[in-house]
This record gives sequence, C-alpha cells and structure tokens, in this order.
Amino acid sequence: MIKIHSLSKVFHEGTVNENRAINNINLSVKEGDFITIIGSNGAGKTTLFNLISGNIFPSAGRIEINGRDVTKDPEYRRAAYVGRIFQNPTMGTAETMTLEDNMTIAYYKGCKGLRKSLNNKLRDFFREKLSDLDMGLENRLKDNVGLFSGGQRQALTLLMMVISKPDLILLDEHTAALDPGNARMILNLTLKYVEEYKLTTMMITHNMGHAIKYGNRLLMMDSGEIIYDIEGDTKKSITREELIKKFEVIRKKEFENDEVLLS
Repeated sequence: MIKIHSLSKVFHEGTVNENRAINNINLSVKEGDFITIIGSNGAGKTTLFNLISGNIFPSAGRIEINGRDVTKDPEYRRAAYVGRIFQNPTMGTAETMTLEDNMTIAYYKGCKGLRKSLNNKLRDFFREKLSDLDMGLENRLKDNVGLFSGGQRQALTLLMMVISKPDLILLDEHTAALDPGNARMILNLTLKYVEEYKLTTMMITHNMGHAIKYGNRLLMMDSGEIIYDIEGDTKKSITREELIKKFEVIRKKEFENDEVLLS
C-alpha cells in the first residue's frame, strides 16, 4: 500500500538553523492497517504526515503509494487518494460555503471531465449520511459551515473525507482541540468509519492509552526516527507503563551514544 524508502527531511540545510526533522525513515504500510503514532513534540510525526500528503517534499528518499512513486507529486494531486484531518477543526471545511457545497466538493474530489451538479438525488444522499452523525445537520444543508461548532465541523470533515473514498487517511491529533465530550464523539465516529469502510489509517496521538487500545500497529518516533514498531499480540499486551519505560530506555541509550561520539 505505502512504501517509504530512506526518507529524510532537513529544514534550513547548511545554515546555523539546520534541523533534520526526518532522518532516514523506512516504513511499509499494508492495506487495512490502522497505525497509531506517538512521540514527544518535535519527534517528526507531523512532518512525516506532511511528506506523505505532499504538503512538503523530502530532502532525500522515496514515497510509493499503491506501487506508484508519488515523491514529487504535489499535495493537490495526492488529495485524490490521501485524506487528512488536522487538529484544528476549521481546517477541513470552507466556512464561507454552505454545507451542501462543502460536501459536493468532497464527493467529486479527484474526478475529471465530469459535470458536477448538485441535484435532489445527491442532496438525499447527503442527508442520509449526515443523519448518521445525529447532530441535525441533515436539516442545515443551506447553512454556511462557519456557523457550526468545532465538534460539528470535525465530524463533518470526517464524513466528507469518507465520501471522497481515500486510499489512506492521516489523522493528525484530530481530537486534541476538542472538549472531552466532542473528542470522544469524534474518536468513536472515526473508529466506526475505519471499520465500516476498511480504511487504511495512520493516527497521531499524545494519548498513550488510545495508542495502545486502538489499531493493529503502534509506532514511536523520536528525533525524526521510528524508534519502536510493534503490532499484533505484542501491541495488544503492552501496558502504558511498559511503553513509557521503553521510551525512557531508548532515549537513555541515545544520550549515552551521543556522549561517546562527543568524547
């Protein structure tokens, strides 16, 4: 599904502000994988998503999706098969456009040479999908999305992503900016869609409990590298305390190695 080969990203290369955000990552993602990703701030998690989505380009390495080299494809091209949801609920929708117009754009995403028309049949389809959210949005097709709450907009973003039929979804701490009630609602909706539509998913989270509980595989990142990769029974059996200890042990070894190199 996804193959990442020797991927690196260096910002401000050759200057005093040089920052190696991603350092020679190799990663394979199988179709249907649900991967949770954890790591401290600055570990490279969001930069990895930026590279996969085409928001930025790598300094070195290659990215393949469904057997095709997409390394040099811009974000707008990858958007046809890569869906992404950000922490900020306002980033996934156009607030000055109506709900039905937002959904129409999502529905036809990636189609070329097609006359995009919003008719009663499509509106009925939108109402049916919106009714599953249980927010009353099926009765607000003519309202501008900017009138909706953060939880409503994030739920709408999820729905719009699903109806665009992506091959891969990237969830970048997509519940972190919401209050606890809306965060639970969005996470439950996410799990429902992932299971129902068999979506290949990568989800960044700072909640170790969620990282362990959800998905079939867990990655831990630090200093632009994947330092821990577990799946299956190993992931199911690990505890939060063991995961924290593992991180501390790895960081200690890295620090000791750095001291050796500097001595």
